[in-house]
Amino acid sequence: AQAAQRLAQRIATRGPQLLNDAVAYSKPRLATFWSYAKVELAPPTPAEIPRAIDSMKALVRGFQTGRLAQITVKEALRNGLVATEVLMWFYIGEIIGKGGLIGYNV
Repeated sequence: AQAAQRLAQRIATRGPQLLNDAVAYSKPRLATFWSYAKVELAPPTPAEIPRAIDSMKALVRGFQTGRLAQITVKEALRNGLVATEVLMWFYIGEIIGKGGLIGYNV
């Protein structure tokens, strides 16, 4: 009981300072996060859509011509990681849309 009382007293006396330290620590990091988030998480502009379509066409042409056998391991790994990231964002969106991990509310 005394240990709990001491802990509560320490939290009461040091709590505001810890909170101020946490806010001071996180402000520049959150500012950096938001600056990147505004750019990276923004929907594509109308000018970017044709470039994306051309990129997909080039990818299909690369598969058809056999360029897949000529890429380096580093490029293959990078492409695999990008594909995995896209799939994970899709799955996370599905989970959020469903409101749970399993099934839809019908």
